[in-house]
Amino acid sequence: MTYLDHLPEHVAHLVRTRYFCEFATVSKAGMPINTPLVPFTSEDLETIDSATGLAYPVKAERARRNPKVGLLFEGGPDEPVVSMSGMAAVRDRDFQANLERYLSEQIMTGFLDPDVIDYESVTRKAIWYFTRILVCVKPAVVRWWDSPAAMNEPPQEWRAPDGTDFPQSDPPPSGGGSKAPWQEGRSWRELAQIALAREAPAHLTLVDSEGYPLPIRAREVDADEGGFRLVMPAWLPWSGGKASVSFEGIEIFLGEANIEGDVALVRVERSLPVHPLMADPAEILNPKPETRDALMQRIEYELGRRGLPLPKMPDHAPEPTAGARYRAEAAFAFQGFSGAEAD
Repeated sequence: MTYLDHLPEHVAHLVRTRYFCEFATVSKAGMPINTPLVPFTSEDLETIDSATGLAYPVKAERARRNPKVGLLFEGGPDEPVVSMSGMAAVRDRDFQANLERYLSEQIMTGFLDPDVIDYESVTRKAIWYFTRILVCVKPAVVRWWDSPAAMNEPPQEWRAPDGTDFPQSDPPPSGGGSKAPWQEGRSWRELAQIALAREAPAHLTLVDSEGYPLPIRAREVDADEGGFRLVMPAWLPWSGGKASVSFEGIEIFLGEANIEGDVALVRVERSLPVHPLMADPAEILNPKPETRDALMQRIEYELGRRGLPLPKMPDHAPEPTAGARYRAEAAFAFQGFSGAEAD
């Protein structure tokens, strides 16, 4: 029996079928940082797994140093909202296995589907994207509401039993970590204007009393003199302190939050550089030469720290995992299609 068996069926279904979720870690300085990832359940359903590129390993290093992480799963206005506190384990000792797992989990998504994107000539070349660190999260606390509108009230809650065995990370590699090759030339105020103009959803993340960084979606967000003014649900898992505001993981702002009632005022100290693959998703499979070179240089450095070779892409598109098929079937059902109709 796993944690999913203790959740209502519609809540467990949402966790198993989301293609994206908010994913927060805590920096060495105690700053919670939310960088959304692609979740997929382990084969035994014990953990929620995800992966970050070896070319941008910082979030995995934060999770290795402090395994307390937070996830947020959301759907439509009539679907549940699920906040998860968990313990992360970082896997970076078998990049070939990580590559094959991630590719098999994602091969049915729109931007990789071999029926849409030719595998041999396009996807198979993207070693800069598929060389991955796996992060496996075992839930410690799961909270849920039946809908976003219900978030003014306290959530329902499940907690892992005392004595639960949480997985441990692989040992850290030797030497100092690589530095991000891209810098942000725009001020945080310029980025804030861009994010607000996009009308992108904003998620506010703080650390709760148990040490978990928990993202919660804002109902409204506007510019404020020193940063942002966010209208939040009435029930919140934290009360103030170091905070980040993430707009779909593209524009991310770090600072301090003061919360009164359902209003959070965030004083921004700085923003993070916008990742080129987030700024332009077309660069995932077809990066600019300078982007590709920067990614590969960082991968080579990180492989050298571990004494490991560059993994190889399979000659042909792999079979999807059972979890990938489950997510795809749910997506087809949501769109009003059946698997047979999709064929």
